[in-house]
Amino acid sequence: MKRTGRIAILVCLLAAAHLSTAKTRHDQVVEKIIETGNTDNRTMEHLDVLSNRIGGRLIGSNAYDNAVEWCESMFEQWGLEVWVQEVGEVPVGFNRGPWFGRMLGGNGMNLHFATPSYTVGTKGVQRGHVLKEPLTQAEFNNMKESLKGAWVLIGGTNNGYPVDWTEKGDSIRNAAIAENMEIDRKNREARMKGETEMIPRKYEPAMFYRQMVEAGILGIIQSSEVPIRALYDRKNLDQMTFDNLPAVPDIKLDGQQYEVIEEMVARREYFQLEFDIRNHFRMGPVKYHNVIGVIRGSKYPDEYVLAGGHLDAYDVATGGVDCGSGVAPVMEAARLIAEAGGKPERSILFCLWAGEEFGLLGSKYFVQSGTVDMNKISNYFNRDYTPFLSAGVTVPEAMYEDFVKVSEPLKDAHPEFTFTVEKRQGDPRPRPTSAGGSDHAYFAMEGVPTIGFNLRDPKGYNFSYDEIWHTERDTYNKSIPEYQEHTATCTAVILYGLANLDHILSREGLYAD
Repeated sequence: MKRTGRIAILVCLLAAAHLSTAKTRHDQVVEKIIETGNTDNRTMEHLDVLSNRIGGRLIGSNAYDNAVEWCESMFEQWGLEVWVQEVGEVPVGFNRGPWFGRMLGGNGMNLHFATPSYTVGTKGVQRGHVLKEPLTQAEFNNMKESLKGAWVLIGGTNNGYPVDWTEKGDSIRNAAIAENMEIDRKNREARMKGETEMIPRKYEPAMFYRQMVEAGILGIIQSSEVPIRALYDRKNLDQMTFDNLPAVPDIKLDGQQYEVIEEMVARREYFQLEFDIRNHFRMGPVKYHNVIGVIRGSKYPDEYVLAGGHLDAYDVATGGVDCGSGVAPVMEAARLIAEAGGKPERSILFCLWAGEEFGLLGSKYFVQSGTVDMNKISNYFNRDYTPFLSAGVTVPEAMYEDFVKVSEPLKDAHPEFTFTVEKRQGDPRPRPTSAGGSDHAYFAMEGVPTIGFNLRDPKGYNFSYDEIWHTERDTYNKSIPEYQEHTATCTAVILYGLANLDHILSREGLYAD
């Protein structure tokens, strides 16, 4: 045998030995991930900190800033590289404190209510009588003096948003007032002619909002379904400065209590309502950030597998599900891989996004700023929506064998839960052209695979997403620990497996175009 032939054989043998050693090393890491995931899983510890120590994490709040610092420190503690990206800023910040209310007089009762984010609180404890809002200019003129120091019941049903107090909101209400004056004129003429069919009047909640504020009302109260939903209005926020804030509290009251109070007002009973609402503002602008933990790839550092959830959460509750159900398992997946000594060949990014609730702001910035090459992303796994079990994936045929391979260790990972890989049926869907839903959207618009886990509730916990969606009930106890913990393990195993393939996932058949 020639010397060159012997060298070639030796090179092949060394390469095979290296591949065998690498495979063994990666297998050991996966085994350690599963073992730690089953015996020392800390997903719920992360959620406890986010929900119960830090709380509602609205961008612009001190709580959100605290969450950024804590997540950054945890990634660093686990040995990850950390990117903290400045995404943008809001003109003012907002912090929510405690809120209380009660009826004085009548039968008395403690009031169940909430206020939308970025709305003003009371000036200490404020007590006043209650009136029903005026619907015509004549009614306003008749009750103008009595509005001072009153809480005013307005119509409509709470949809989570505050009354629009901008110039645009005023113009809409003023247009309705003017239209009603014309309707009233036409109806008077119709009655004089003996006609009985009248034109219905237009209605906008808090029709005389600006005039009532100038008259000195304490605040407005609107009926709300329970659980109470509390959002924010981007139009209002965009107009805010520290010197230009909403003038009076915007209270969303339990509908049953609202009906009782409304009836008492109709009977002209005398009673008072007392509120103490501690909504506080920060001088702006207030910046907000993404936090991204990175395990750098040893062989393909500029190719990526991503997993993420949004760090921000509405502050009427504590973001225990939306999106603690995404952030906590993603963080634990990072810890499990790091704890197991994982050295993936492809970079793994653990993405905690800013401002999803304000319009997918963090993920949009990541994609559009060119943080990484979108063509080098194997997949982005987004977790949002529910605390259900990640029970498998449904993938195009071109990805099927790869997912079967990397998920093989999960077959026996848990005695109760399985992980299945299914082929997607039917024609590929068109690539999306507009954003929506959650943080996967801007990735998908760029053609990035955003295969998500199939979510299941195999034990039947009767969870309702509508119950917690931006409501007062989105708290830690709405999470499902065993599902969350196993999801973290599954996420870690799949991420690590995809990061060690000798190729990124095929995009064949992913989108129709």
